[in-house]
Amino acid sequence: MASSERSRRLVRIVVLALMLLPIHTLPLLAAEQVAKPVVEKAVEKVEPQEKSVVKKLVGIASYYAKKFHGRATTSGERYHPEKMTAAHQSLPLGTKVLVRNLANDKEVTVVVNDRCRKKGFPFIDLSRAAARKLGFLGEGKAKVAIIPLTEDES
Repeated sequence: MASSERSRRLVRIVVLALMLLPIHTLPLLAAEQVAKPVVEKAVEKVEPQEKSVVKKLVGIASYYAKKFHGRATTSGERYHPEKMTAAHQSLPLGTKVLVRNLANDKEVTVVVNDRCRKKGFPFIDLSRAAARKLGFLGEGKAKVAIIPLTEDES
């Protein structure tokens, strides 16, 4: 009696495992399909934006951590902390942006060459040199105005 009950339990476990196996591997299959186009996009040469749709955004700026020195950005360039570069969630790569610190009215022009995490508010991640010129290196964050520039303005 006990062995037939044990057999039924084993059959149920095997059936359940076989049902869950395809569901468990779906994220792996999806990751393979998504990963290929991302690699192809990183190699493409990105042209700067000709005309900006956005006039001015007021948001938060931070700067890259030291650990990102030498890592590849979304545009394919290597991040260097002394270059005037930035990461933005939606501005086209290659866009020149004027960033003004609202606390002290210092401003700097940077080129968007990377992407940052999407947030619910305007956000830009600056190189350490840009943060130093804006006067918030060491503070971590600053409230800034982000103004995309056209070819004529830069």
